[in-house]
Amino acid sequence: METEHNSAIGKVMLGLLIGAALGASLGVLFAPDKGSETREKLAEGARDVASDVKKKVKDETYSFRNKAEAFAERADRKATEVMENEGKKLTL
Repeated sequence: METEHNSAIGKVMLGLLIGAALGASLGVLFAPDKGSETREKLAEGARDVASDVKKKVKDETYSFRNKAEAFAERADRKATEVMENEGKKLTL
């Protein structure tokens, strides 16, 4: 359930980022600036979006790594517990 929730949040965040980028691009395109100024504004907007996406990917990677490590620890504990229980059964 938590995975579906995180996935939905990720999709919403991505949609907001794309919408913001498109809105900013259209706003700049329809502004009465010179072409060189418009291109610079678009480039700056693209750099901002790229920076936001990189940060989001970094944050999600960190979160995934933490979850994977926690899962590995639980799996290790469970495997140890199963092996200990089987060892007890063999000695009885």
